[in-house]
Amino acid sequence: MRANIKAILLTLIICSVFLCGCNKKPSKTIIKFASWGSQSETDILKPLIKDYENKNSNIKIEFMHIPQNYFQKIHLLFASNTAPDIIFINNLYLPVYANAGLLEEIDYEQSDFYPQALDALSYKGKLYAVPRDVSNLVIFYNKDLFDKKHIPYPKTNWDFNDFLNTAQKLTDKKVFGISFEEDPLFYLPYLMSNGGGILPNEIKSSKSQQSINFYADLRKKYHVAPLKSESASATMGQMFIQEKLGMYLSGRWMVPKLREEADFNWDITQFPKGTTGSIVQLDASGWAISKSSKHKKEAKEFVKYLSSKESIDKIAKSGLIIPARKDSAQIITDEKTPQHSKIFLDIIATSKPTPVTVDYREILDNLKKEMESKFN
Repeated sequence: MRANIKAILLTLIICSVFLCGCNKKPSKTIIKFASWGSQSETDILKPLIKDYENKNSNIKIEFMHIPQNYFQKIHLLFASNTAPDIIFINNLYLPVYANAGLLEEIDYEQSDFYPQALDALSYKGKLYAVPRDVSNLVIFYNKDLFDKKHIPYPKTNWDFNDFLNTAQKLTDKKVFGISFEEDPLFYLPYLMSNGGGILPNEIKSSKSQQSINFYADLRKKYHVAPLKSESASATMGQMFIQEKLGMYLSGRWMVPKLREEADFNWDITQFPKGTTGSIVQLDASGWAISKSSKHKKEAKEFVKYLSSKESIDKIAKSGLIIPARKDSAQIITDEKTPQHSKIFLDIIATSKPTPVTVDYREILDNLKKEMESKFN
């Protein structure tokens, strides 16, 4: 009898252990993913993350949204050996991390992407991030102002003389012809289109200096661009929306805002031609994997999902980005606003990646100080 009781008890213990084991949830692999981005960007990203987690029950994506001082905080994370597995990065900062050996070299199918995007996110011939988007600059213009003043819309083959002439015709007591920003991002096209550049070995050349002078003269000589005192605290984007600018040099990121807030008809055209053509810089953003990641395989799978046509299509439809995937470009071509959205794609062929060096941020800081008096 006792033997039977012992057997029954032993059976119950074994069953209870087995059942406890069955109820215990398997542990998940946590992938830390850092990115900057506006509310509209995160509103797109979060459903993508949720969808991936639903399809991969063993994976948990820990999204680290860093909306401000992004790279300062990424620096600190690397310095403290707590870097995320996946880092959203752009070509302006990538060389710093790649040179320091902090990023994993990417072995990825590259034929789906624009070669310029791959070049921008490579360092010393090696790819360190899978491209999400490319970024270039175009001229946004207020069609209603052009119509009111009986000025022909800019043609795609216009040159610097046409550009200046148009800006002068647009300018009156209430409206400036063209935007003016002191960040090198916005005057580099003036230099590149005339064969110049902003790196130390380029900025001193006569081509660069002539282009800098032309840009400064838009504000100081021709008065077709606002002085600091005339724009006050308003950004150039705000002035364009307020119809205080006839033309505005900016990027794809302005499209959603203009669609929502502009109470006038607007369109885009390419930057005017200089002596070497119409050349704007091409920047790119994408997903890099930390070399110190303990979950590289899982991180690569998530990056593969994020960079798929399905995911990129969802991001591109927002109007925020120019997709780096060639097979997602049709989304931009099919847009109705702006009417000539295809220009964003057309100018990729003539755009050039920003010539970035490891000390690029220091170069920009020095350049801003040097140009302060030149522009003011």
